[in-house]
Amino acid sequence: MLTGSCHCGAVSVQIPRKPRRLTDCNCSICRRYGTKWAYFKRRDVRFIHARGAIAAYSWGNKDLRFVRCKTCGCIMYWEAARKADRKRPGVRCGINARNLDPEAIARVRVRRLDGAKTWKFLD
Repeated sequence: MLTGSCHCGAVSVQIPRKPRRLTDCNCSICRRYGTKWAYFKRRDVRFIHARGAIAAYSWGNKDLRFVRCKTCGCIMYWEAARKADRKRPGVRCGINARNLDPEAIARVRVRRLDGAKTWKFLD
């Protein structure tokens, strides 16, 4: 089990294992957030925070919501925007691996995704 947190510690995440790979996406939002995404089944991830400690942002077709700490602003994860979709078996979420201990992800392969244009991996 790996644990990560936002800068102020108000929001933390527990994942079951080291990620198999990370994705560095160049779409307009991921580029601005500076994230590297690790993917897990939503049911295998635990988010820990007090009520009201997080805020979410969705845009476009509003299929995803990006969740951040309300206090320090760190982007923690993305998940399905609709609560019913988050409960479906096998549905995944993206964890911002930059909130994990750098040593834990030091040797994990990072793939570059062209989310800005082609939705294809560049490597």
